[in-house]
Amino acid sequence: MPGAVPTWRYSIGLLGLAIPINTIRISTLLFYVDILALDVRAYGTVMVVYAVLDAIDNPVLGHLSDRTRSRWGRRRPWLVIGAVTLAAGLVGFFFAPTRLEGLGLVVWFAFFAILCEAADSMFSANYHALLPELFRTEHERAGANSLRQVFQLVAFTIALAATPVLTTSVFGSEDSPEGFRVTAILYAVVALAVMLFMALSVREDPKAAPEEPAGLRTSVGVILRNPHFWLVGLATACYLVPLAFILAGIQLYVKYTLELPVAYALWLIGSSIAIAAALLPVWTRVIRRRGAPWAWRLAFAFLAGGFIPFFLADSLLTAIGGLGVVAIGWSGLLATNDLVQARVVDADVRRHGQHRAGLFLAAFGFFSRLSGATAGIGLGSLGVLFGYYSGADPGPNPGMAFRVAVSVYPFAIALVGLVLALLTKVPEAGAHSPSDDARDLPRTGAEPSSDEAPDIHAAQVEPA
Repeated sequence: MPGAVPTWRYSIGLLGLAIPINTIRISTLLFYVDILALDVRAYGTVMVVYAVLDAIDNPVLGHLSDRTRSRWGRRRPWLVIGAVTLAAGLVGFFFAPTRLEGLGLVVWFAFFAILCEAADSMFSANYHALLPELFRTEHERAGANSLRQVFQLVAFTIALAATPVLTTSVFGSEDSPEGFRVTAILYAVVALAVMLFMALSVREDPKAAPEEPAGLRTSVGVILRNPHFWLVGLATACYLVPLAFILAGIQLYVKYTLELPVAYALWLIGSSIAIAAALLPVWTRVIRRRGAPWAWRLAFAFLAGGFIPFFLADSLLTAIGGLGVVAIGWSGLLATNDLVQARVVDADVRRHGQHRAGLFLAAFGFFSRLSGATAGIGLGSLGVLFGYYSGADPGPNPGMAFRVAVSVYPFAIALVGLVLALLTKVPEAGAHSPSDDARDLPRTGAEPSSDEAPDIHAAQVEPA
């Protein structure tokens, strides 16, 4: 029955999902390119394929889940299969034989990267589909969504801050894959236990029928012809792509640019997460006073501007300061971007009188998938521009290569996002009755018609 599952039990599932997938994203470059000497051009190619498949399989897996009929419900079988596959894939990903090189290493990397991506999509599509079914009211959904973001932040901290310490200092060294293997087994066990705990606790409502989208081709055509979809979607990509560059390159930035042990990435990542989390309530107050669009544009300004002092940093302390400014913008975009997307959905309802929030938000998800592909292409260019191809062939100036990778590329893309945000006339909020809001916009909450003072209670971090 809806609501029968305690909020914390559902929400903790995101902890289990986020630990392995973020560990893979943050550690791939260091493990495969720098330690195992995978050519960075092969890395870039695989990441592009990874991103394309990631963009395609999410709606396909959601479609299959909606039509599944079993004694265990629609979602649970997929959740269990996805959890087991992701845990196994995580271990396999970091157990590449050291004797592999050339094409063999590329094949191993590609197979396990794509396997983990598919498992992530399988679990994620079904996990997020449970939110509106288990929690029917806006208040319940806001509470569950806020709490699961807290768990995701915890997982983010573990994967991005603790992993460099565990892999290079506690269980291994900077030049050995052993630390990654032990860490992968540890993370796989924890993640699998958490994901199965959540999945086996789910009690789906047998009366809940999947919503059949009417006129899919027509709806897709309407979305693709909407200029706000493209402007806001591209701006979304311009906020996520810079973060993807940072996540992929930060460890090698610490190693080559700052010439410090890789474990020092803990201080860079940890301080940024702390700043972003601490400022979420501040951004909430800014949104309530000035509106989501104004705060959205201000957040882009902080995001782009922060990369300037980050580029100039020549020590761990100055790097923390520069990335801290970036984190201010990141926090603001976490608080505002979904609200801006929701306003685009509201405008579509006002104009066409149809509720297609699910399809609209899935379409916006395409732009978030661009982050991995763009970062892969950008990092792949380091060989051409700076001669960095791998840890075995780092070129004459790997320090400048990764300074550019984590500051110049992200700055240029974030600057484009700022321009798009300034040029976009964001639609007014609110085009639904309260009952419609609860049904159609579970992720963002109801917003009043005033552009200056939208209600963003569903976007706060604290559980409602």
